Amino acid sequence: MEESNKGSNTIKRFGFIAGPVVFLGILFLVDPTLISPGANKVLAVAAWMIVWWISEAAPVPVTALLPLILFPFLEVMKMSEAAAPYASPIIFLFMGGFMIALGLEKHRLHERIALNLIKITGTSGNGIILGFLLATGFISMWISNTATAMMMLPIAISVIKLLSSEKENTPETTTVGERNFGIGLMLVIAYAANIGGVATIIGTPPNVVFVGLLEQFYQQKMQFGKWMLIGVPLSFLLLTCCYFVITRIIFPNHLKKIHGADTLIKKKLNELGAIRKEEKLVLMIFGLTSSLWIFQQPLNLLLEKDIFNDTNIAMAGGALMFIVPSSLKEFKFLLHWRDTERLSWGILILFGGGLCLAQGLSSAGIIQAVGAAIAAQSTSVNWLLVGLITTSIFLTELMSNVALIQIFIPVVFGIAVNLGLNPILLGMPITFGASMAFMFPVATPPNAIVFSSGHMKVKDMMRAGIVMNLLSVFVIYWFAKTFISWLY
Repeated sequence: MEESNKGSNTIKRFGFIAGPVVFLGILFLVDPTLISPGANKVLAVAAWMIVWWISEAAPVPVTALLPLILFPFLEVMKMSEAAAPYASPIIFLFMGGFMIALGLEKHRLHERIALNLIKITGTSGNGIILGFLLATGFISMWISNTATAMMMLPIAISVIKLLSSEKENTPETTTVGERNFGIGLMLVIAYAANIGGVATIIGTPPNVVFVGLLEQFYQQKMQFGKWMLIGVPLSFLLLTCCYFVITRIIFPNHLKKIHGADTLIKKKLNELGAIRKEEKLVLMIFGLTSSLWIFQQPLNLLLEKDIFNDTNIAMAGGALMFIVPSSLKEFKFLLHWRDTERLSWGILILFGGGLCLAQGLSSAGIIQAVGAAIAAQSTSVNWLLVGLITTSIFLTELMSNVALIQIFIPVVFGIAVNLGLNPILLGMPITFGASMAFMFPVATPPNAIVFSSGHMKVKDMMRAGIVMNLLSVFVIYWFAKTFISWLY
């Protein structure tokens, strides 16, 4: 572990110095008129950000502030223009989603939903794995995949301990089936947390980045319900693949019944007690917000006014968490402002920085030039799409999926324009791919969380992960040629 930290710190130190050095090198050595007047300034800022994002030399949100600082200083754009992307409607959409998620977490409604789903699927080895898969996938549609994995892990560890409660917990007394059950249960939590996020716009940050860039570049709004028409079936199919890969191919357990599992789930539900008033109120707000997201277009048509949109619905749902009283007599509310200390403010800044950088790259003509160059080399749109999805999936094993999408999507938009394609047809599959990191513990927080349990080795995750990565390429490509093509 110490050697790993030393290696990580070496990379960070190198990146910390390399970022500004690359910035100055491009700024003073690259021809300012290479693509358009001043394009070298935007390229210099982009290079600095990419180096720091990849090396994590500085906090990711701090790196995202560089365009706000440097673009006005370099006269790339005015301060008002540089600051505007940091207040994009898509950022407030995600903020509202965060607030609703805080309400679910604070009052443990997500835990109650998860336990009831697990209770339904039975107490066989595969039944328990299926329950955890469905519960994790569903919860991850609405709240952070990291928070979902953190919530599910202790419950899963308790179930695994039931297998060794009546004997010595040693490698010699653990059967292959029991070991495979433990590995499989850990993996489905991580994988389902990643997969579930693609089902909704607010499910994972890359989705929000893509939707924001789409609106910024093309003034094309992605509706919440329309995203779910693609995201939910895709998520369900990938979760199905995950279940069969884990339980039938890579880690079959053949356990007929986990004795005590049903008692454990009942015990945890009893600890939660009867559903409380606060939970009912949170559930009502959550249900109302979700319904409005899904049915906003029919409602707007019915009212003959463009009243509802994803952002104002999200912010209304978030605001209700603070103004709906759980006890008016005691003047207590579902959420208090101090609860927002747990809100991921850094992610919101990161979105703004990515949008600002993309705006600079576009106004300088860099995105268009790169897109034209790649499009000129492309002989087949189908093979190009497969290559882009594969690149997205395997790159996200090595770097932040949010940073990947912020860097990659503007270039993909440039390719789409030069090929005369709807940018959604290339951009959406690549965004989905950025959430499919299954091979390494460091690839996503859920992977790291379940790996820390000690129930698997790196090679176990890699065995299942490479299969899931390749299946994801095929499934996402198929969805791109069917569902996405039909809708767009």
